[in-house]
Amino acid sequence: MPPCPAPDTCWLYLLRHGATANNVARPPRLQGRRSDPPLSDAGLDQARRTAALFAERRVDAVFSSPLLRAHQTAELIAAAHGLEVQVRDELTEIDVGQWEGLDWDEVARRNPEPFRLFQLDPTIHPYLGGENLQDMQARAVPAIERLLAENRGRAVVAVAHNMLNRCYFAHLLRMPLAHYRAVTQDNCGVNWLRARDGDVRALTVNSVWHLE
Repeated sequence: MPPCPAPDTCWLYLLRHGATANNVARPPRLQGRRSDPPLSDAGLDQARRTAALFAERRVDAVFSSPLLRAHQTAELIAAAHGLEVQVRDELTEIDVGQWEGLDWDEVARRNPEPFRLFQLDPTIHPYLGGENLQDMQARAVPAIERLLAENRGRAVVAVAHNMLNRCYFAHLLRMPLAHYRAVTQDNCGVNWLRARDGDVRALTVNSVWHLE
């Protein structure tokens, strides 16, 4: 990997946070922006491994969602470079409404019709009492584009969330938003974006080799 970007180029390492208890539960439980759990022991290990990866690379700034799981992940990465985490509210996770903390089987039993509509087309049918994917994408795309534009000549890390990252990549890869599940975002998976002259490219998507 080259040591630093050119003056007209931004490298943005876009991450999903380390795992929480909800993420490692079987089945996993929905986790949006209405709850704010810390990283689990497994998530802390993932975040430490990710921090070790970036300790050997240039990092000029570290940005984070305001949610604790993202901020804890970002703090470990920033500490290795003597940096303070810069919180960006627009990097927060989607609002899953009344389904916060439930698994999908519980959702289907409690709210069968909203669940059916969400499964049919989550771009227009929201999480019950929360956002739909168009809402999320409308926030995610400008948030990432702003970071890329503001950090030319720099290599920066942004720690965000599963649905935010997926909705951004659906835009970047020109995918129908309803196909968002085709984009995998594992906990502490690394996406390397390069922006140059208005052209944004994904050089890696969901790299997890540092966690193996």
